[in-house]
Amino acid sequence: MPTYTTKDIRNIAIVGHGGSGKTSLIEAILKETGAIGNIGLVEKANTVSDFTDEEQDHGHSLFNTVLHCDYNGKHINLIDTPGASDFAIQSLAALWAAETAAVVINASAGIESVTRRMMDRAKEQGLCRMIIVNKMDAENIDLATLTDQIKESFGRECLPINLPSSDGTAVVDCFFNTEGDSAISVEEAHTAIVEQVVEVDDELMEDYLEQGQVDPQRLHGAFEKALRDGHLVPICFTSARNHDNHETLIGIRELLDVFVKLLPNPTEGNPHTFTRGGEDAEQFDADPDADKEVLAHVFKVVNDRFGKMSVFRVHQGTISKDTQLYVDGQRKPIKVNHLYQVHGGEHTEIDSVVPGDICAIIKVDEVKFASVLHESANGNSIKMKDAAFPKPMFGLAVTAKSRGDEGKISDALQRLDEEDPTFAITRDSTTREMVINGMGDMHLRVILERLKSKYQVEVDTKPPKIAYRETILNKAEGHHRHKKQSGGSGQFGEVYLRIEPLQRGAGFEFSNDTFGGSIPAQFLPAVEKGVRQVLESGVIAGYPVQDVKLSVYDGKHHPVDSKEVAFVTAGKRAFMDAFAKAKPVLLEPIVDIEVSVPNQYLGDITGDLSGKRGRIQGTDMLAGDVSAIKALVPLAEVSNYQNQLKSVTGGQGSFTMELSHYEPVPSNVQQQIAAAYKPKAEED
Repeated sequence: MPTYTTKDIRNIAIVGHGGSGKTSLIEAILKETGAIGNIGLVEKANTVSDFTDEEQDHGHSLFNTVLHCDYNGKHINLIDTPGASDFAIQSLAALWAAETAAVVINASAGIESVTRRMMDRAKEQGLCRMIIVNKMDAENIDLATLTDQIKESFGRECLPINLPSSDGTAVVDCFFNTEGDSAISVEEAHTAIVEQVVEVDDELMEDYLEQGQVDPQRLHGAFEKALRDGHLVPICFTSARNHDNHETLIGIRELLDVFVKLLPNPTEGNPHTFTRGGEDAEQFDADPDADKEVLAHVFKVVNDRFGKMSVFRVHQGTISKDTQLYVDGQRKPIKVNHLYQVHGGEHTEIDSVVPGDICAIIKVDEVKFASVLHESANGNSIKMKDAAFPKPMFGLAVTAKSRGDEGKISDALQRLDEEDPTFAITRDSTTREMVINGMGDMHLRVILERLKSKYQVEVDTKPPKIAYRETILNKAEGHHRHKKQSGGSGQFGEVYLRIEPLQRGAGFEFSNDTFGGSIPAQFLPAVEKGVRQVLESGVIAGYPVQDVKLSVYDGKHHPVDSKEVAFVTAGKRAFMDAFAKAKPVLLEPIVDIEVSVPNQYLGDITGDLSGKRGRIQGTDMLAGDVSAIKALVPLAEVSNYQNQLKSVTGGQGSFTMELSHYEPVPSNVQQQIAAAYKPKAEED
């Protein structure tokens, strides 16, 4: 058993925009707690967090990394995360394993796009949040103004818990203290945060109103309630910059004091919610009780030199060697032969793990990303609630450079797919392309690098076709009689059907409204089979059909010649006949994009997005002379936006992009796409 208990654990996800100094901050924490002797440098590729070859080559984090240290009798699990939007799943997965999200802000850059994104996601998931303003000793910064901008962006609940000293070489506590040497009033900051905390406790509020003050030592419970309710987001100031000749570490010990004294342990944070069952799934909260049945959630999977390693957070129960656990809804349990405590690239074998802690198992193929490990033997699938992944939007068609490597490529890509739900592999039956999809150019570039370095296979790439969809806007009826006679028994089947549009995203509905045996029951699956063939291959441009309701209402059969193949063909042709009459349209994916750029490029970017058929949704003025433009844009127009933005802004712009919805393409665009498809359709 570990020497610490669940109440001694602090699980903290370190998240934020790229360049905010998350990895350097963790290095400073590890040094301060004695976990490492010397602080590593990202640029020298010797940090504990960025230990993979890919991270060291790129010079920044690409994967989430679990690290741990001990401070004042508490065990702190830290999860370092990438700051690039292409690797958003790594940050989101880290939130599933933590009670607290520590959002790091670069004092020089201010509030950036990923900063806002992670603040929003952490709030949505009910995590306690804190803000760490890092690089506080950088030149030409105004920390008071930045603090005001944080409040404007995220609410008045964002309040400093410490302040930079007047000379910028230290921080001054303003929660337990009312006085100190700072350019910002310590007394006013103390009053603000105490008043914010006592608002969640009626008794403390009464005492405060009667006496004009309350001892901060009494505020521990109220402080954590304010954190859990999102009523308080404390702000800490640090500098974890490491230089070749000296280290500049400011506020690190004070930050650790906040971690262990004020942040919640697994018994105090908002519980993580799970669901059990199918359509009518039961929701329940995990209880970090060591004696209850095990409940653990896998938030990281990696295939490395040890084999397949699955890293998970234990939310309930105790796991020891030889424990038998079920994976999701599988009926056959797995046996835990070995347990490992993870620290960067190092794995130390342990005997058991308590609720709230993080550990790993290796070489268990049944476990996948987001799997839930549990002891329920009833076969019900258990999932973590709202474990939604961003959808991959950027694609590349890949072919083997060397003949005979097709099988190796497929196997290697499948292993990479196991690690990352925002990476997907599709095979387009229309274009006969193998397409890999990810969150952006950088994401797929790293995938291809790993494909070469880990699995020794190389591919050629090219842009794939955009993933359009086909649907209808009106109701219509269709009919087809299939009759074939070539000696002996023939083929006969006749189908009448109706179609009508469904709401966007509803998919496909099939119903049988025939009567009197006009189409015998054994042939109705054949009709549906023919229709589904068209759903896959498309009608007007070769893209999948969606959001259509179909009703078969009449038909004819022959007692001898009617066969399944005849009704497959009749159903297929009848559906195509109705589809052509129902005002068919081509749908294109629309993405929700947020672009952060220096203000000097604001006009250029808004004009460029509008020229790409984009609809500007709003513009936010951020710190550091930066603006964030929000827009809805067709994916076809921004499939190579990373390179375009870099060209326009000289590399100073950044963006995030997620699928929003599908909507009809303009008629002229549809005509062009359909015209390009016709020659191929005629060849087929």
